[in-house]
Amino acid sequence: MGHLPTKPRLREQFRSVIRLNHYSIRTEKSYWYWIRYYIRFHGMRHPLELGSEDVNAFLSWLATDRQVAAATQNLALNALVFLYARVFERPLGDIGNTVRVKRPPKLPAVLTHQEAMSIIERLTNPYQLLASLMYGAGLRVVESARLRVKDIDFQRQIITVRDGKGDKDRTTLLPASLIAPLLRRKEEIQTGWKHHESFYKIPVSLPFALRRKYPTASRSLEWQWFFPSSAICLDDEGQSVRHHIHVSTIQRAVKLAVRSAGIGKPAGCHTFRHTFATELLRRGSDIRTVQTLLGHADVRTTQIYTHVLGQGFAGVQSPLG
Repeated sequence: MGHLPTKPRLREQFRSVIRLNHYSIRTEKSYWYWIRYYIRFHGMRHPLELGSEDVNAFLSWLATDRQVAAATQNLALNALVFLYARVFERPLGDIGNTVRVKRPPKLPAVLTHQEAMSIIERLTNPYQLLASLMYGAGLRVVESARLRVKDIDFQRQIITVRDGKGDKDRTTLLPASLIAPLLRRKEEIQTGWKHHESFYKIPVSLPFALRRKYPTASRSLEWQWFFPSSAICLDDEGQSVRHHIHVSTIQRAVKLAVRSAGIGKPAGCHTFRHTFATELLRRGSDIRTVQTLLGHADVRTTQIYTHVLGQGFAGVQSPLG
């Protein structure tokens, strides 16, 4: 999008505040993207020269000219609300009657259990394990990629998802069938770490606040990635770190497996999560339990899966038979 005249000062100001509030790096990147877009839309003017009416105009333009999805428009709004309220400490207040995106939500594509397993069986590790976690535990692709050694409790069969969507932690179930392969993976990591193999001499990446609070955590066993990247990158302070496996490589592997399986449905990583939800409901799980496992703040988000299931919802049968 080009360089903004105020970028060094505004970017640093924004970054300092968002990290002080413990937002995830993913949210930080998304918010900054929409803030820059907003500035460009208004001819590179500084946001402090703009106000509620200008935010209204930008959001309405996104709906009418760009025809973005409702969730995208909401993300742009959240970014600007954060900028004005938290960074500038000048809350926007009423932005008027913004043209809102009004599109009926589409029902998500789901797989049968057999179709999901057919795709998973065509994957090699670590992608097979990652896809199994998406289907067996309802993890988003980024949540499976971000798992650390400390996040899996084998004794209680629980997975803790850190900084999920909305920057919330949650727990979900660890499928019994994944205990053995995940334990083997943990043992491999532990052996390499104990023997100080060169791979583990590079510290793992940590959120900014944790890096300051726990300076030795990046080299500890508990904070090691379950699925690390083979490449080395630089953190924001220019230090060499090892990040988790890149989401795009997982998506690419799943896409190839879907094509190979020939199931004839538009499917990807997130389809495993949709299938996890519908399978639980189909097998009689309570919708509130499914809501908790998925980490949905509102049960109405979970209820969309009841529409996917139709008459088969939660095993209910018609009185007619």
